[in-house]
Amino acid sequence: MNITVCVKRVPDTETRIRIAEDGRDIVADGVKYVLSPYDEFAIEAALQLTEEAGTGEVTLLSFGPEATKESLRSGLALGADRAVLLKGEPTVDGWATARVLASELAGGDAGLVLFGVKAVDDDQQQVGPMVAELLERPCATSVTAMEVGDGMVTCRRAAEGGQEVIEMDLPAVATLTKGKYEPRYASLRGIMMAKRKPLIEKEAPAVEPGLVVEGLEYPPPRPDGRIVGEGGEAVGELVRLLREEAKVL
Repeated sequence: MNITVCVKRVPDTETRIRIAEDGRDIVADGVKYVLSPYDEFAIEAALQLTEEAGTGEVTLLSFGPEATKESLRSGLALGADRAVLLKGEPTVDGWATARVLASELAGGDAGLVLFGVKAVDDDQQQVGPMVAELLERPCATSVTAMEVGDGMVTCRRAAEGGQEVIEMDLPAVATLTKGKYEPRYASLRGIMMAKRKPLIEKEAPAVEPGLVVEGLEYPPPRPDGRIVGEGGEAVGELVRLLREEAKVL
């Protein structure tokens, strides 16, 4: 079975973000970009499933600018077989992104399409289920482990007090979160081989976004702390402030 993993290039989570002068984007200079960490869980899941089956191909698919090739090469170094870049400028509109990805996936042979449960930059958790709807495939989200066999995929995800098991007919779509699939490190051999693996570039279809960013703002500064007393004598005053001022009690 062939598996396609949809991945996204995002700013490193340790990057200090600065808002651009127009107030609608971030300053890209000096920002390190990486594969979204949740997408690495999806890549690991795809690699393990094909290794267990002893057959199949793992393809990475991304929608983004030319610089996305660097992130795709990182995914190829982990063990993916090939990559496809749909060149364009994604927006915050997850529906627009889903339509671009679905246009490529509709003509492919992937029995399973995987996503990270969310991208760490916009945190929307939308694109995977939207793509599934466009492809008319069943979808499971927040999956922590999965098994494939007999034309079905069995997905497991955490539930309060236990575990939820979902069975879906193939072809299907799933979004992965932290669980069984701890991302592997790229070996030196994998990094060298990644340079020779096919990376196909295509122009992304033009899709008009229905959602635009009007403005970005920094979070408000935290207020200064207050010392209300010391030891047990401060408890009463602290409770009063939490009830009357903070109104959290």
